[in-house]
Amino acid sequence: MRRFVTVLTVLLGLFPISFGLWFLFDGHSAAAGFGIDPWPTGTAAGYFPVKGIRDTVYGLIILVLFALGERRATGIVMALATLIPVTDMIVVLTHDGPVATALGVHGLTAVVVLFDAWLLLRERSAVAAVAQPVGAHS
Repeated sequence: MRRFVTVLTVLLGLFPISFGLWFLFDGHSAAAGFGIDPWPTGTAAGYFPVKGIRDTVYGLIILVLFALGERRATGIVMALATLIPVTDMIVVLTHDGPVATALGVHGLTAVVVLFDAWLLLRERSAVAAVAQPVGAHS
């Protein structure tokens, strides 16, 4: 199970980096998959790099914490960061975007990230429980 959580966490760190870079370097193309159409143009297109850097930094935070062996901290950050895809889902739904994209992309992402966070946090608790001496109480 630890290997599964490791692979899932690394993937969940790499995916936002790839989306973020896509928004930074080809925002209009990346925006098509987000679920809001049409995207802003002119100076309002400055939202592309905002989203791009947000996703890139989020992915880097996950990968750095995880690489430092901070599995519990990674789980906490991921649990909190579930608000990002939940908010993205709400934005798509409230801006006449496709329900399928809102739920299938952003909603599903929130569920997977929260699931991984739960696995990371549970993993730490399970290790502590096993390490506790017989007869010891918490």
